[in-house]
Amino acid sequence: MKKILATILLLALVLSLAACSGTPATTGDNEPTVLRVGIVGVFNIHWYAIQEMVAEDGIELELVYFSDFTTPNRALDEGDLDLNAFQHKLFFESDVEANDYQIEYIAETFIFPLNMFKNPDRISSLEDIQDGDRIGIPSDPTNGGRALRLLEAAGLIEIDPALGLDGIPTELDIVRYIVDIEIIPAESAMLPNLLPDLTAAAITNPLAFTAGLSTDTDSIFAEDITGEFASRLVNIIAVRSADLEDPARAALFEAIVRAHQSDEIRTLVLEEYEGILVPVW
Repeated sequence: MKKILATILLLALVLSLAACSGTPATTGDNEPTVLRVGIVGVFNIHWYAIQEMVAEDGIELELVYFSDFTTPNRALDEGDLDLNAFQHKLFFESDVEANDYQIEYIAETFIFPLNMFKNPDRISSLEDIQDGDRIGIPSDPTNGGRALRLLEAAGLIEIDPALGLDGIPTELDIVRYIVDIEIIPAESAMLPNLLPDLTAAAITNPLAFTAGLSTDTDSIFAEDITGEFASRLVNIIAVRSADLEDPARAALFEAIVRAHQSDEIRTLVLEEYEGILVPVW
């Protein structure tokens, strides 16, 4: 798997230069239809298999790599992409509302579980967390709220029940500290590096894996990915709303979704990603 990820990282570095260039998909006589899909990160090996599968449907799927989570939706809305696949529903809903994007999701893909990882020099289990301990969480609103839900499930804090089961909490919604911890918000990608200065941190599995952390030996509490709130954390495939009004375009998207949600891709993901991301189909 390490060789595969190294190859993907190299490709991502090379292809990311093309992220904001090129033209949208076009169709020529007797030529495949080119569709550009925006992706982020290194866990995208399944898209290479999907490329081969949809070629049989006359689709040439071009992978466009991005290094951030804000550009792909803008690129899709502006027509520089034909679809993207990098975000969960919570982020998508927030980004679309904030920027008035005319895009929507057409399929669910994976969930990237969130775990609480320990600093082994300070604790060995969840029960070791004491008053005054510093716990890191992501600083962005959606994943930060997700992390607070994790801390509540772990029995460390209590969130105002008036928020409801599907609300996105902030620190202002904490009504009680069951353990008097200090919550330290930080950029998600920085949390593994900050762990030596913390007691524990809420980190998504991909970031943890990249940092050499193991869910088997380093995690002390795992997110419930079956609950009502977790259903909003499922990653999705998004397209422009206007494209769905074109039957020919819609049929191309259906072919991609069909390939993505196939048994072949499910098996590939489970074997190669070792639980880092979980298929939802």
